[in-house]
Amino acid sequence: MTDWAQVRDTDDAVPEGRPLGELVAELAGMLRSPDPVVRDRHAYAVLATWIGRGVLSADELRALGDLMVPRFGDPEIQARTFAPLILDSIVAAGVFEPSWVPPFERWYVGEEDLRGYDEKLGWLHAVAHGADLLGTLGLHEAVEPVQMLRLGIGRLLTPTSYVLRDMEDDRLGYALAATLTRSDLSGSDATDWLDPAIRALSNPPAEGITPEVTNTIRTLRVVYVLADHGLRVGDAKKLTQVPQREQVKTKLADVLRIVTPYYL
Repeated sequence: MTDWAQVRDTDDAVPEGRPLGELVAELAGMLRSPDPVVRDRHAYAVLATWIGRGVLSADELRALGDLMVPRFGDPEIQARTFAPLILDSIVAAGVFEPSWVPPFERWYVGEEDLRGYDEKLGWLHAVAHGADLLGTLGLHEAVEPVQMLRLGIGRLLTPTSYVLRDMEDDRLGYALAATLTRSDLSGSDATDWLDPAIRALSNPPAEGITPEVTNTIRTLRVVYVLADHGLRVGDAKKLTQVPQREQVKTKLADVLRIVTPYYL
């Protein structure tokens, strides 16, 4: 076993004396650990750093991505929620497989455990971690942006007992806004994904404002602000405007006005 705390203390330098494949396999196994130090501070931090630095070849990244995808069905919540983070790093590094997308979509809209933080398990962040991957996929030329927009609103409208916290709605709002910067979106593409929200909010359940309604409104407020002011996307983090800015803002206002008519 490698002393990963020492690796972290040496600026995540690749340890000598063991094949890279063995090191990556060990880190991948550690990503399932219920210990947040092992999983988050060591395994994820080192893997994400190595991926960003180009330590792993394209074939090695592809193999790691293939290893992450089955974890969307893992019985352990921390294994499920750290898989999209690694996939996000891999896709951002330039390696993408279309077969990774459907399992991610099924997991993201269907995940029931939306806890942000657990005292024993540490950060879980299913919505935020999934949002990071959603946003990266939404900007990828091989992925239909409408597909990611629909996934995001589907996640928000899925009934849940959890009200999002710890900036998770901001991260999903950013992912949706980033996807909206795609130049190949038509005006209807950029707005029709909001129709399920209009239908859902126009027919509220008997119990009134449910957690998913709260989550939807908070997240769409973030999208509105970013559509209005622009957002920073890409490696250069260049300020980018939503091409269909006015249409998106108008449609968002239509959605928000259903529940909060007093400020729009």
